[in-house]
Amino acid sequence: MRFKPLRFIPESAGIHFMHAARYGFFGSSILIVATIIIYVAIGLNFGIDFRGGTLMEIRTQGPADLAALRDKLASLELGSGVELQEFGAPTDVLIRLPTQNDEKLQQASVQKVRQALGPGIDYRRTETVGPKVSGELARGGVIAVLVAIVLVMIYLWFRFEWQFAVGAAASLVHDVALTIGLFVIAAILTIVGYSLNDTVVVYDRVRENLRRYKQMTLPDLIDLSLNETLPRTIMTSLSVLLALLALYFFGGEVIRGFTFTMIWGVIVGTYSSIYIAAPFLIFTGVSTGGQTDRTKAAATAEAARP
Repeated sequence: MRFKPLRFIPESAGIHFMHAARYGFFGSSILIVATIIIYVAIGLNFGIDFRGGTLMEIRTQGPADLAALRDKLASLELGSGVELQEFGAPTDVLIRLPTQNDEKLQQASVQKVRQALGPGIDYRRTETVGPKVSGELARGGVIAVLVAIVLVMIYLWFRFEWQFAVGAAASLVHDVALTIGLFVIAAILTIVGYSLNDTVVVYDRVRENLRRYKQMTLPDLIDLSLNETLPRTIMTSLSVLLALLALYFFGGEVIRGFTFTMIWGVIVGTYSSIYIAAPFLIFTGVSTGGQTDRTKAAATAEAARP
């Protein structure tokens, strides 16, 4: 006895995505402008890897008294960037110390913390990143994202047409721009890969349908392609989100920021494949049956003249 595969969404849902494409562009534009404003007003949320400083993971003998620990560290006058937070078990605490002028002062600040906290503390991890290294990491991360986007454009240009490359690049820039306020380089690079994979699946179906339905208008053809790939898109995104949500709620405080960035990126990446990458093919006039939609429309108007 053979069982049919479980489908939450039919293969052809008949959703007219392109009817709402202009609203998608408008909404994304507002969010991108808001991101730019937040960036100018607040700046990027750099971690210690990109702004320098020291991360100490400690474990106390009993439940940690964060107020008492803060009072002890405040008396050391290490700067305004000292942060404490509990993660995982009540005995586990993360201490973040701001960057100092040189490596010797940074190491001295760690020793001051150890002396101030006194005995009964298990120092499980200490990581120090100097300002020079952090600057190099930040520059390297930005270059990595830019190079990835350029290489994606070149790859898609050769595999499809230049309109597909521009649409995919616009989708990636959209996803990075809406995620950059959270700024975790590893997560952004992962989001670029995820969004690209989803966009290529949609584009591949569009290309197949361009060969199959040469007389169909481009908006209708894109709607058909999106509906045909929708079950795969939704199931893939839900599977990834279920894993990420489990990590977010049960993975501990250390990876919570990274996981939240990934969750946001998956949502934005799925949205952009439908409402950013696909409509770009209409705006750039991708060819259908040897002619662009604009050329066909002009020819139809010319033939209708008396």
